[in-house]
Amino acid sequence: MARIKLEMPKHFTFSTTLAVRISDINYGGHLSNDAILSMIHEARIRFLAQYQYTEMDIEGSSLIMSDSAIVYRSEGFHGDQIQIDVGVQDFNKYGCDFYYLLSNKATAVEVAQAKTGIVFFDYSTRKVRPVPEAFKARLEKQA
Repeated sequence: MARIKLEMPKHFTFSTTLAVRISDINYGGHLSNDAILSMIHEARIRFLAQYQYTEMDIEGSSLIMSDSAIVYRSEGFHGDQIQIDVGVQDFNKYGCDFYYLLSNKATAVEVAQAKTGIVFFDYSTRKVRPVPEAFKARLEKQA
């Protein structure tokens, strides 16, 4: 079976920490796959907030997710503090990719790598929009 391999950025421009909640634990007793997707969503919201953006307003455009991938590296457990490093790259005409590196803050053990492809979108017309140049320039300046 083919395995997903993510080409992670060499440099991340943002970091945040989230605690693993009891509701994030699955029947196997460890961090669930759906919880990881929720955690990276929260990290993306925090990342955008540092620029005074929201997913519904980035220079007048909104975001919509086009794809996601998660590569699991180790288990996470209730109470663990998970550091999530975020980087953005691979800009194209309509979007870019957000990358996430999740690690146990206390042990530095990598828990997961993830990527979400995003496209800029106008919810009123239900159509994709080009990447806002000001957003792209701002993020490329940070890289």
